[in-house]
Parts: sequence; C-alpha cells; structure tokens
Amino acid sequence: MNAPFSPATTGNSAITEDSWQELASHTVARIALGRVGSSLPTRETLRFALAHAQARDAVHTPLELSALSASLQDLQLPSLQVRSAAPSRAAYLQRPDQGRRLHPDSRASLLAAGVEPCDVLFVVGDGLSARAVASHAVPLIAATLPLLQEQGLRVGPVVLATEARVALADEVGECLQAAMVVMLIGERPGLSSPDSLGVYLTSAPRVGCMDSQRNCISNVRPQGLPYPLAAYKLAWLIRAGRSSGTGVVLKDGSAAEAGWLHLQQQLALAAQQD
Repeated sequence: MNAPFSPATTGNSAITEDSWQELASHTVARIALGRVGSSLPTRETLRFALAHAQARDAVHTPLELSALSASLQDLQLPSLQVRSAAPSRAAYLQRPDQGRRLHPDSRASLLAAGVEPCDVLFVVGDGLSARAVASHAVPLIAATLPLLQEQGLRVGPVVLATEARVALADEVGECLQAAMVVMLIGERPGLSSPDSLGVYLTSAPRVGCMDSQRNCISNVRPQGLPYPLAAYKLAWLIRAGRSSGTGVVLKDGSAAEAGWLHLQQQLALAAQQD
C-alpha cells in the first residue's frame, strides 16, 4: 500500500510531507520523513548520517571509569574496577566470548578484595554504548537504592567493567558471592537511540549461566523507560526473584501494581507541567 502524502505548505519547498507529520513530534523514531520526487529530502539524509555517526561513536568511545567512580562516591557506594579477557576493543567486537569472562588479573583482584557476601551486586559494563552507561547507570542506581533498602537488602560495591558482555556479571557475582547480580550495560545503539541502557538480573550468578536464567529491562533512558519506572520494575523483579529465581520462571507483574500506576501518573503530570 502506498503511503499517503500531502504537499508541503511552507515557502517554495519541493518537499512533499507525510500526512502524519504531526506524529513525529511524539517519537524519536524515523517516521514521516517526506520525499522529494522519489528520494529522501536532504535534511533527512543528513540526519541519517548524523545518527549513524552517533551510533558508531557510541560503540567505540571508551568508558570514563574515573567519572563513574566519583559519581558513585557521591552515593556513598564504593567501586571496584575490572576488565574482561578481551585485550582490545577490536578483539571485544570480534570475540564476544572474551567479553564474557574476566581477565585473570581482574578475577584474582576480586577474589582478594575481601568483600563480604551481599544480596544484590551492581555491575556496570560499557557494552556497546559507553555513552548509555555514562549517562544513565548512576541515576538508575540512585533511583533503585531506596527501594532495595526498603527490602532490607545488602548491596555490594559497584563493579565497573570494561570490554564487557552481559555474562561477565555471572563471573563477577560468583567471585563476590552475590545472591543476585544486576548488570547495567550499554545496548547495541540504534539510529535514534545511541544511549540505550540495558538491565539484566540474574540470581545465583556463576560461570555458565544461560540467558534463559536472566530477566531483562531494556531501553532505560529519559526518551524510553524513565529511571523511576525502571527502578520500580527492577526492585519488583528482585523481590519476586529472591523466592522464585530469575529467568523464564519469573514473569514481570510490576505494571499491575498500584505503585507503578501512581508513578506513571506522576511522570505524566510532570511532563504536562514542563
């Protein structure tokens, strides 16, 4: 079916705008681009090139560990730094298996750290978007901590990991004897979302855990799932997962609770006031 178009009404523009142009104001997705003849308008070609460059930068920009560590100190959270077995960014991208295991030196340092066992351990990994981690990891942890304190849970030091894949948190959690591990990691960037943060929750972490043993919360960022809702969902999964375990055995029911609906109403009201 051919998409409906209506002529542009401003100036002498040769751009034929989509009739649903007004919907574009409600999303960052690439919709209602318009056309010039049978081609995209120059403005959209340039926007595409910019989005592609931002996605590439997100993958290759290194994570600034010192800035993250300082922000965590403001939350009175100590941090440890580790790296995966991938010796370089190029190796990390070509060998996902290396990003899933700790470098031997990092494993030894964790085992020698003298950290007491904890209920919840946060691991912050650069993944495929250090920009996402730098922007959203600390605000999400800050929003989640009070909810975990209400549950009386012990939170361990935050582990900052470079060249990290999701499964790296399994080995980190095993080394530090965590009952549950939460991996905050930069997701694969899209052309409209180079800074999307993923959250992976795994109970009884250990080397060899399968993806079916995890629960995932994706697209955490102000333009996606806001921090308060992501924190509420994560705290709900942690509470439920303590008795049932995580993964396919744990179904997310957080959105059915009154607290979730109340948060949604608060966020909608705040958006209207802005």
